[in-house]
Amino acid sequence: MVVVSLVVGLLMVVLFGYTSDQKAIGIAKDQLKAHLLAVRLYRDQIPVVMGSYGKILRGTGRYLELAFKPLLYVIVPITLLMVQMDRYLGATPLAPDVPFLLSVHTGSNALSDVTLDLPPEITMTAPPVHVPSTNEIIWRLAGSKEGKYEVKIAAAGQAAAKAVCVGSDLPRISTIRLRGHFWERMFSSAEPALPENSPIESISINYRTGFGSSSSCR
Repeated sequence: MVVVSLVVGLLMVVLFGYTSDQKAIGIAKDQLKAHLLAVRLYRDQIPVVMGSYGKILRGTGRYLELAFKPLLYVIVPITLLMVQMDRYLGATPLAPDVPFLLSVHTGSNALSDVTLDLPPEITMTAPPVHVPSTNEIIWRLAGSKEGKYEVKIAAAGQAAAKAVCVGSDLPRISTIRLRGHFWERMFSSAEPALPENSPIESISINYRTGFGSSSSCR
């Protein structure tokens, strides 16, 4: 992670240098220094000091204006990088034999027609809970072995899968899979969107936030 930070920092410095007007920024800095010096030299002349303060405010605004343009170029890759980093560091993988919750939101007509298909390494530890007020079904599950698995949910004749990672040190974790919600998916999901005609609106797992596991997922 230190290497990644150094490389990204270097790239941001280079990008800032290419997209900013360094000559204009240098002039703005020199003018600010001159006005600050005038405040110190003529501190006994109130009109000169007040005028210098006004010029300092205008010069600061000019400097921020010059720095804002390259910021527009830098903020896009930085935001995308932060989103991708969150996939790896934003949630902790599930520990073996520790219960977790799988939640499925469906349309109102499909709530009673939802089934769950589990791989042998993941077992159900309690009956599902139906919440009609929110069109949600919640299962309590547990993974018995380290690895990356898929659980399959079927509703109204259509099936969808959700990735589950148990006992990994640095996996790419997606806490939720969504139907539609493009911008929300960009920032919160690392899985493909559910089909638009699917009765399932979302599938989520209550991964713990933060990074703290030490085993591996293959």
